[in-house]
Amino acid sequence: MLRSMYSGISGMKNFQTKLDVIGNNIANVNTYGFKKGRVTFQDLMNQTVSGASRATDNRGGQNAKQIGLGSTVATIDVISTQGSMQTTGRALDVGISGDGYFVVRQGNNEMFTRAGNFYLDSEGRLVTGQGQLVQGYGMNDDGTINQSALNDIVIDTDTTMAPQATSNISFNGNLKNSQVKDEPVVIDFKVKDSLGQDLDLQMTLTNKGDNTWDYEVTSTSNGVNINGGTGELKFDSEGAFESGSGNITLDLTNNAKTGQAINLDLSKLTQFDSSTSANIDTVDGNSEGYLESFNVGSSGEVNGVFSNGEVRVLSQLVLATFSNSGGLTKAGSNLFQQSNNSGQPNYGVASEGRGSLISGALEMSNVDLSEEFTEMITAQRGFQANTRIITTSDEILQELINLKR
Repeated sequence: MLRSMYSGISGMKNFQTKLDVIGNNIANVNTYGFKKGRVTFQDLMNQTVSGASRATDNRGGQNAKQIGLGSTVATIDVISTQGSMQTTGRALDVGISGDGYFVVRQGNNEMFTRAGNFYLDSEGRLVTGQGQLVQGYGMNDDGTINQSALNDIVIDTDTTMAPQATSNISFNGNLKNSQVKDEPVVIDFKVKDSLGQDLDLQMTLTNKGDNTWDYEVTSTSNGVNINGGTGELKFDSEGAFESGSGNITLDLTNNAKTGQAINLDLSKLTQFDSSTSANIDTVDGNSEGYLESFNVGSSGEVNGVFSNGEVRVLSQLVLATFSNSGGLTKAGSNLFQQSNNSGQPNYGVASEGRGSLISGALEMSNVDLSEEFTEMITAQRGFQANTRIITTSDEILQELINLKR
């Protein structure tokens, strides 16, 4: 039988495979996080009619004579280029800009996905549309991220924040060098006690000359006695802070915990001959609050917004990268699985070589329709050309059969 007929058959099969991949790409043109496929071909084998010969003194060398026997599929690649971002405005829609995959759990199996359309189930767990549990890092009691193990991300909408007493106050701004000594600078501010109640305090700063200021902390709230509320501030000849930060202790009679120690940080104050602008910089402590809303930051932190105005990190999304992301195996439902050639997952948070996260947006498919339709035309013409090889070979066989007549 003619070799050309089998070559044509192999070409038809290959172009049919390419059309299958193109069809899948087009079908997923609007699938979030989808990565398109690509088919490459290679020649199958060659029949050597005569081998190559060496050159001699009297005659040149000759190349081998070989006849190709068709083609086969070399690779079916996953093209992991970045898809465009579509803004949705939904808090639980998260897109990845850069490398990295979300980590989800399905039973005891870890899966990976680029589709960030997440939801909350009845237990407050963050899940995919098919119910896989999104993985992340939890928080330690001191508010730091616990990166020792992956856990299900849980957003409990009934979360409350206990009140916390103020323990640190910092001041900033300028004290005018030529401030009249008999006109003190008064700064009013509030602190929290252990029950989350506001206490009104006041700092009075008086210019004593020679780059020295006296300060006194008093309270206008009832039942508050202040120990250690006086001190002295010193600046150098260029107006920079030298010394003066201190501590105060609040003795309370309002049912809150007494003996509340507060550190006063005055190191950000300056003494230049410009207008006085000294004021409060930061005050810690908070009253009781309940979770009102949440959002996802660019590093994957799930931030809870509480009714008392505080924002706390509840957990953090984890991203995984691979030495060969093209080696991941597609598992359906926008999921990928680790394979023997993908390498081990490298877990971590976004913005550490794993790209950044965009809240309120989703990554679209990276399928380009103009490219796919062009590839479809070339595959169709290639398929037609191979059918012509078969029909032509058939006509030649028919002529051979007719020789007998």
